[in-house]
Amino acid sequence: MRFAIFGDIHANLEALTAVLKDSEEMGCTAHLCLGDVVGYNADPVACMEVVQEMGCPVIKGNHDEDASTDHSLEAMNPIAAEALQWTRDQLSPEQRDWLRKLRMVRQVADFTIVHSTLDQPGGWNYVTNKFDAMSNFSYQFTNVCFHGHTHVPRIFRRQQRVEEIIVDQIELEPDAKYFINAGSVGQPRDGDWRACYAIYDVASRQVTYRRVEYDKETTKKKILDAGLPSLLAERLDEGR
Repeated sequence: MRFAIFGDIHANLEALTAVLKDSEEMGCTAHLCLGDVVGYNADPVACMEVVQEMGCPVIKGNHDEDASTDHSLEAMNPIAAEALQWTRDQLSPEQRDWLRKLRMVRQVADFTIVHSTLDQPGGWNYVTNKFDAMSNFSYQFTNVCFHGHTHVPRIFRRQQRVEEIIVDQIELEPDAKYFINAGSVGQPRDGDWRACYAIYDVASRQVTYRRVEYDKETTKKKILDAGLPSLLAERLDEGR
């Protein structure tokens, strides 16, 4: 079985469509969504409908949670807060209820998926280095866990020690644990503007990152036409 593992879509319909097309061409037979279906970009409803129609396992991201509730956004980055309030206004009560009921952690086959971390999945902590990853491994009971949240593809491995591995493809060793960030579909932040997702081939135990070009100009135009902050469109060019 080949899993297409994707997340941090952030309402970018063009990127999501391109990723799903690529995953089909790559022979993926199953899909998993690591959360943050909504937020930032201008197609929250359309992206939700695509993901719901797929019927694949989905976990909750912080933007999914914020969009599904009515709590104050004052402590949030002003641009993210403006985009989230706009998103709340686009969603129906039924759509917000669907987001609210998403689980934080799921086990699929022989691996785990979470948006942020296993030690505090609702704390929305960021894993940006091996020291951040260490505490997560203490709560990881499968050899492999896929996550998102930072929008940066990263692989952390715990064997004799915890280390970060920078590769586009890796064969998983049976005596090691892996905490793998699948990157971001809709708003990459590692300097590469292309949509990013991961393929996990269970039979070969290989994880491969895929980068997919999409119609970025259409996405940017939708952001501006919706009256969302222009910075959200500009950052797509830079992958930041």
